Amino acid sequence: MYVQASSAAARRAENTIKLHGPDDFAGMRAAGQAAARVLDLLVPEVKPGVTTEALDDLAREFIFDHGWIPACLGYKGYPKTLCTSINHVVCHGIPGPRPLREGDVLNIDVTVIVDGWHGDTSRMYVAGEAPRKAMRLMDITWEAMQRGIAAARPGATVGDIGHAIQTYVEAQRCSVVRDFCGHGLGQVFHDNHNIVHAGRRGEGPVLKPGMFFTIEPMVNLGKFGVSILQDGWTAVTKDRSLSAQYEHSVGITEDGVEMFTLSPAGLHTPHNPSLSSSLAPAAAAA
Repeated sequence: MYVQASSAAARRAENTIKLHGPDDFAGMRAAGQAAARVLDLLVPEVKPGVTTEALDDLAREFIFDHGWIPACLGYKGYPKTLCTSINHVVCHGIPGPRPLREGDVLNIDVTVIVDGWHGDTSRMYVAGEAPRKAMRLMDITWEAMQRGIAAARPGATVGDIGHAIQTYVEAQRCSVVRDFCGHGLGQVFHDNHNIVHAGRRGEGPVLKPGMFFTIEPMVNLGKFGVSILQDGWTAVTKDRSLSAQYEHSVGITEDGVEMFTLSPAGLHTPHNPSLSSSLAPAAAAA
């Protein structure tokens, strides 16, 4: 689950970014793998005729059966375990009774708490066969996330991550959502600092070993503007264009970055699993 970028100023004012030790990395690995397993579980379940509510029920039962905690359920009043954002929904789509239709694309976002640590991740899924423009958007979004992760290393800045994502996405004639961003996490769901997916090189906090946060760009096929629906959660593109998003929880190491939420089954990109190996090894150096 994302945070609103408008909260960035308040978080920056606190100016505290936690640094974590080896035991904390172990905790994040366990939580990240739990969250990734939930998303792996859902890969064969996303198909035409299935409701997002049914997917949510399946995920919730799986989490509780393993003794984990669904972080989103009840968070600030949120009513479900998953966020399921279909087609032009940017984020925070609430699972419901609407059956998926042929060609629908959706982001499924889950956060799992294991022994107090939060694993937060999301992927894109396709019900049946997606239109070509949707496939292209998903591929661009996945590549943008990977470039952001590759830019995350000791001595780099938060702005370097945003710059890597923004310049790639805009070169593909798509847009990066500004209203929501990544965030610090660990034993706190949404912690300092905000990770904005657009920015300038060299700006923002310097990354240091032991920092944990999410990188989760939301990319629109049209303009970057979003609106919030009356439910107070669901964010949609203002121009009704398609939106896509991928997310990993990561930690800065002594010489690079570790991705905590890699799929145990190698299903990082369910719509096109062959993509999952092209950049992940370089970006995932522990």
